[in-house]
Amino acid sequence: MPEPLAPPVPVLFPPYHTPEREAIQAEARRFAMEEALPLANELDPQKAEIPRWFLERMGKQGYFGIQIPKEFGGLGLGVFEYCMISEELARAWMSVASIIARAQGGGTQHATGDRRRQLLELSARGEWIGAAGLSEPTAGSDLANVQTRAVLDGDEWVITGQKRWTGNAKAADWMSLLVRTSDPQPGQSRSAGLSTVIVEKERDAFPPGVTAVMIDKIGYHGFLTWNLTFDGMRVPADAMVGWAAKQGRGGKPEERSAFAGVEAGLNIARVHTASRAVGLARAAVEDCITYTQERVQFQHPIADFQAIRFKIAEMAARVEQARSFYRQVATLIDLGYPCEKEAAMVKLMATEMAVEVTGDGIQLHGGNGYTTERQVERHWRDARLTTIFEGTSQIQQRIISDRLLPRSPLQ
Repeated sequence: MPEPLAPPVPVLFPPYHTPEREAIQAEARRFAMEEALPLANELDPQKAEIPRWFLERMGKQGYFGIQIPKEFGGLGLGVFEYCMISEELARAWMSVASIIARAQGGGTQHATGDRRRQLLELSARGEWIGAAGLSEPTAGSDLANVQTRAVLDGDEWVITGQKRWTGNAKAADWMSLLVRTSDPQPGQSRSAGLSTVIVEKERDAFPPGVTAVMIDKIGYHGFLTWNLTFDGMRVPADAMVGWAAKQGRGGKPEERSAFAGVEAGLNIARVHTASRAVGLARAAVEDCITYTQERVQFQHPIADFQAIRFKIAEMAARVEQARSFYRQVATLIDLGYPCEKEAAMVKLMATEMAVEVTGDGIQLHGGNGYTTERQVERHWRDARLTTIFEGTSQIQQRIISDRLLPRSPLQ
């Protein structure tokens, strides 16, 4: 049966606007416009990385620990605040809004006891920032086709294979790798035998057994993206997530799929992407409002012309619509709903909107929009990526349709 379009029981939504949230948003906006935006304008044209001193500033703001409990030094907030802050940061530079996703307690799942507490505290301060190795040359949208192998040799895993699109890999303190430890048996899902390994590493270096080639992107600068080749890289056995629990069941590695965990994490990542897309589209609207009042043609600011005014009105309305949607889905996740379908919907709608609105922004800037002299071209370059990463728009359409439409018996 197809899933319902709404939760099965009425949801009483808490108010979106509270004094606490308004204060958080105001400070995030100040930080974005006064500190992140000037840095973006300077470094993005150079394809330069976000400097370590700025990451430290972000750490002091608490942005790497938004979702980490207060007992570990985090802000103890929810997905709603995480996305709200990300929108503000993306309005200045999407890379700044993205790098915070590489913390939030990630890279701690393999640790236990005091070590886990230590890593959570480091993560909250922005001193434990990672990279995710999911995609491969033959496994992008089809993550179940991961071929990178982890073979147990004594008390170490030996990893062989390739990972593509591994952003921030060199500068990271850790890498999370989706690896195959066994092949699916007849009757099992294709994702059976996948596990997650956390590779602790030296910052600004790659571990022995890894070679890396940088991928030259057209946008999304601020951190470097890598194609990684693993040629017998060794990591401790307990680097595998859940290894301690497996050892407690008799000392044998109990195979289990990490696929479900990746999918659950993608729900939040997709709402986060929607919020970043809203920030980029909002940036285009705000830049167009300023530019069209400055640009004079036919003895008038072009903002006086109805065609310009109506276009900006439409752009602004679409941004507001997408903002309301991502806040609704973020709230549902905070309330405990799985929201796989809704996360796919908002990711699809918000990112496609951002591409169109930032494209309109370039058009309203005329020839000046097709230069690097104005920020609107950066907004478009970054928005264009949002329809691809965290699952393409076509993958989102598949997720949504599979949950709304039953398939015929012939398929």
